Amino acid sequence: MTEKLAGLVEELQSADRQERIELLIDLARSLPKLPDHLEAHKDATHRVEECQSPVYLFIDVQNGRVVFHADAPVEAPTVRGFVALLVEGLEGANAADVAALPDDLVRRAGLLEILGMQRIAGLDAVVRRLKRTTALLTSAPGNTQSLTS
Repeated sequence: MTEKLAGLVEELQSADRQERIELLIDLARSLPKLPDHLEAHKDATHRVEECQSPVYLFIDVQNGRVVFHADAPVEAPTVRGFVALLVEGLEGANAADVAALPDDLVRRAGLLEILGMQRIAGLDAVVRRLKRTTALLTSAPGNTQSLTS
């Protein structure tokens, strides 16, 4: 996990319930727009099926760094906020940083108190997908495969 992501998780964890919700909403507003060339690829390949809300992940590895784009609906601000937390916190990360993401990241961020079990399961699936896809892309030496299109 990167220092930046650890700091964001710590900020959420140390906040009270209402502040956590507000922080997630602020993060949701900061999620970058999906690049135009990826917008057309919002399909089942990139959707995290376990999420109630449609969450799309686009992951690539370039020059040893994970490039991570995502989209989640504005109508689901807590989900969008968690996705934005990952995008922001993993900017410039390498595959080892992604592999080191704790499987219980949602819980560590203190989100059990503010989200329902289905949302938690969906966000856990986002973390698993991010880790699994990054591992797949970096598993073979010289692998130039991209899961961004």
